[in-house]
Amino acid sequence: MLRGAGGVARPLIEWSWRAAHRAFAELPIYVATDDQRIVAEVERFGGRALLTSADCRNGTERCAEAAEILGDRIEVVINLQGDALLTPPTILQALHERLRGDATVEVATPAIRAADATLAHLLAEQEAGRVGGTTVVTNAAGDALYFSKHLLPHGAARAGCPVALHLGVYAYRREALRRYSAAPPAAAELAEGLEQLRFLDQGVRVAVVDCPPPDQLTAELNNPEDAAPIEAELARLGLD
Repeated sequence: MLRGAGGVARPLIEWSWRAAHRAFAELPIYVATDDQRIVAEVERFGGRALLTSADCRNGTERCAEAAEILGDRIEVVINLQGDALLTPPTILQALHERLRGDATVEVATPAIRAADATLAHLLAEQEAGRVGGTTVVTNAAGDALYFSKHLLPHGAARAGCPVALHLGVYAYRREALRRYSAAPPAAAELAEGLEQLRFLDQGVRVAVVDCPPPDQLTAELNNPEDAAPIEAELARLGLD
């Protein structure tokens, strides 16, 4: 449970649902899960949930299954992970607009330019043998060439080359999700632990939306020690 500005304790999934609702109050929002307990919790706070298979290997496969359950009611799916409650609405909206504005884009995902302090953190984590974040390199059209948990491009810090820090939010067209779920995991996907690499392996265009660095914390809740700074940020933003 996490507390916001008003001190009310809410489960993580409700905070993430609220983050999606702040971005898309007028659009249908569903929580896709393989856990009946989460379905019950979502329905308790008034949300809508879809019970999907336990065989989904990642969030993109789960979105593909959810899209098939919903059928022709939807054409575009935006995937906000359940632990990404601090994702700014502007980033989600930018992805939606990217697909709406260009019918040739099948998948879109955001990235921000790593500031000096962020770049120093990524380098320090890499030197210590830890993952500090995911980076992406793009072509001249702004489409992804590769994503990695290693710092890309190699030698960027020495060469003064900009580094794009990837944020794990996605927008997909239904057909791209169908192709994804029908294909086996790619070798690079398994090696990097990055699900989006399956799209690149299939030759699917992944547009990288260049977003300005948000003026707020965007940390995910992955460990117990993440709760305190996230609660502090919820309070600072006045979210309840």
